[in-house]
Amino acid sequence: MPAKDAFHTIVKTALQKDKWQITHDPYPLVAGSFNLAIDLGAQKVIAAERGEHKIAVEIKSFLGPSNISEFYGALGQFLAYRAALQVQESDCLRQSYA
Repeated sequence: MPAKDAFHTIVKTALQKDKWQITHDPYPLVAGSFNLAIDLGAQKVIAAERGEHKIAVEIKSFLGPSNISEFYGALGQFLAYRAALQVQESDCLRQSYA
């Protein structure tokens, strides 16, 4: 199991206070032969006629000595997670980013 970020509990609590139901802690992903894990998966029922909103949350604190190195590491993680989510959750994933 991957190590939890220093702010994991704070983010999880904030999501729960905003009425998000935590569905995964962590959210497991498979990308080819790699096993990945996003920090949290959550869903929120908005209204029966609008369906459910689902999110995957990766928590980053950028507390290391180089913010730019941590940014590029987080960007790489995002790209890998996005690709894995598109395969694993293709039936419910809507692309809302360019």
